[in-house]
Formats: sequence, structure tokens, C-alpha cells
Amino acid sequence: MQLETLSLVDFKNIASATLRFGAGLNCLVGENGAGKTNVLDAIHYLSMCRSSLGTTDRQSVRHGAEFFVVEGGYVADGGYGVGVVCSFSGSAGKKIRANDKEYERFSDHLGAVPLVMVSPADSYLISDAADERRRWLNSFISQLDRGYLQALVRYNGVLVERNRLLKEGVSPVSAEVLDALDVQLVRHGEVVFSRREQIVGQLAPLVADFYARLSDDREAVELSYRSELSGGAFGDVLAASRQKDFALGFTSSGVHRDDLVMRIGGHPLRRYGSQGQQKSFLVALKLAQGVVSTEVMGERPILLLDDLFDKLDGGRVGRLLELVSCEPFGQIFVSDCNKPRLAEILARSGKEYVLFEIDNGELSQESSVRSQESGYATQKPATYVAPKTHNS
Repeated sequence: MQLETLSLVDFKNIASATLRFGAGLNCLVGENGAGKTNVLDAIHYLSMCRSSLGTTDRQSVRHGAEFFVVEGGYVADGGYGVGVVCSFSGSAGKKIRANDKEYERFSDHLGAVPLVMVSPADSYLISDAADERRRWLNSFISQLDRGYLQALVRYNGVLVERNRLLKEGVSPVSAEVLDALDVQLVRHGEVVFSRREQIVGQLAPLVADFYARLSDDREAVELSYRSELSGGAFGDVLAASRQKDFALGFTSSGVHRDDLVMRIGGHPLRRYGSQGQQKSFLVALKLAQGVVSTEVMGERPILLLDDLFDKLDGGRVGRLLELVSCEPFGQIFVSDCNKPRLAEILARSGKEYVLFEIDNGELSQESSVRSQESGYATQKPATYVAPKTHNS
């Protein structure tokens, strides 16, 4: 998938801008707060129907304005065009249109424009609670599988009803209703569990391989999926915990308690990984996400790399640029606050790129920059051979 043009009106600190991007590497440079991440966030809106920063739609409207409009013109790997418009106003709310057709549900758009984003905010996947890791996994799989999203929504709806019933206490009627709810919870929960187990099985060897390439094989990492359903049938798990659930007033077992386990050298990454190791793991995880997305959907996702170079040493940055230039990855967007550093990194990589400078919401575009102009020989794109993945 390639984003050819991006138009912004009153989006965050950008009053108006129309940008034309290259098919490969696109770089945005500017001081902190200038608006680099805002451009990437606009691209995120067009894929995910929301901000990547956790801000509300109203907070994405430029100060003093009444609405924002973000419009993207795409070309799919198959050659057909896709036009996406995301707009928001206080009176009309948020609207998403693709090829002039408005969606009734935003979830119907997920996966239409596949995207992977790596940003400093990703640290929450390591440092925060399990529900954040589940939220990321749910978001990723929902782009790949509409049935998964439907099962997840239905599971959560039944879970709310089950928890309400548990709070009311034990009675012959409540026990009978609980039996019926458990049947539904098991049906939807097993779909969620099976798909998560399959996807994490595909991600795990890719994460280990990408991390090894980024770190030059300095240490080994592991990604695994932890679920109570791995040890027995969901119906049996619910039955065994029913009395405890009545005492607690909520459902204590199920896929809503699953987690992703991240390890380095056999130890928890959160406790034993340095900042650079944790960042490298997250980059490896997102690159693995991109490969799986391509394998499942047959469309290469757009890759957004936001302010990564501060956290990675020069060797890892160079290896990262080599990796993302391989076949599984297509169009790439990179942001950085240090123009000389970015130019030096890109010159060493020997890659052609398009450069945009941003200052207080004002964007200017330079012509395509070729590595030969800096005296560096152009390198042939690397070929990435993915390790065999596990399909459940």
C-alpha cells in the first residue's frame, strides 16, 4: 500500500497542507513540537480511524478551528486506487469515507489501509498492565480478521452481562441464566483464543529473528502467549471458577485475562532489558507485525517510524534501515528532530528518500535526495528471508 498524497485542513497545529510522497522512504524533520508526529498521526487516522496518541477527535482540531479534514490518496499493491477521507466537527461528529462511500461503522474500515506504527509511546506494551498488550493484539488481529473483531465484541458484551449477574448474588434463576451466558462466552472466547494463539505463533519466530538482526545476535528474546485456555477447555475453566466468581462479583477467568509474555535471555524483558534492548524488542515486534500482515492480507502495510533514533545506537539504526528496505515492507515514513543526524544515517544507508521539513505546522518539501549526491554508492535492496512461522 502506498500513500501518494495527503491533504490536511485544521488538523492539530497544521492549518493547511498538501503533500506528495515517494513510494519508498519519506522523512520528516523538525524541532520537537513542530508537527512531525502530527503528520504521522494523520496517516494513522486514515487507517485506524483514531489518533495513535490516545487524544480525542476534538483535541485533534486546530486551536480556534471548528473541524478537521484529513484526506489520503492511496495506490494498493494490486494497482487500484483508494481514496480515504476522515473528518470531524463538533456538530457532525467523526465521519470516514473510502472511495466516496461513508462507513456506518468505523470497524468496517479496519484493514482497508494496513499500517504499522513504531513510536516512543510503544513502551507501554512493556511497562504497563496486560490489558494494554491485549488491546494492541486485538487491534492488530482486527485488521486481519473481521470475524475475530465480531467474536471479541460479542465476548465482551456477554462478559458485561455475566459480571452484572455475578454481582447480584446466587439464586436458582441466576444460576440458570449463568449457564446460558457461559455457553455464549465459551463460543466467542474460543474463537478469540484460537486466533490469538495462531497469530502469536506466527509473530514469535519473526520477533526473535528481527531482534537478532537488529542486535547483531547479542542476546536472544522470546515472545509467547499466556492464556488459561491453554491448559484446558474454556467451559471447564469457567465451571471450576464459578463459586469464586460469585464471591468476587466478577469473571476471574477467560481470554480477557490473557497476556503476551516478553523475555530476554530467559528473563522478563521489563525487569532485565535495558532501554535500548526494550526499544529493539518493540521494533522487532512491529516489524514482525508487518510481515504477518503482508502474509495474511497480501498487501504490504505502510510503516511509520516516529522518533526512533534517539533510543537506538548507530549500528541498530543502520540494520533497521536495511531490514525495512526488504521485500516484506513497502512505503516508509521516518521522523526525527535532528536533520544532520538523519542525513548522515540515510547517506550511510545508501538509500533514496524524500525529505520534508516542518516548522510550527508549516511544511516544506525538498526534491528526492539520492545517495550519489552525497558521494555514497547506491546499495541494492537487501533480501529478507523470513523464518518459518507456526500456524495453529
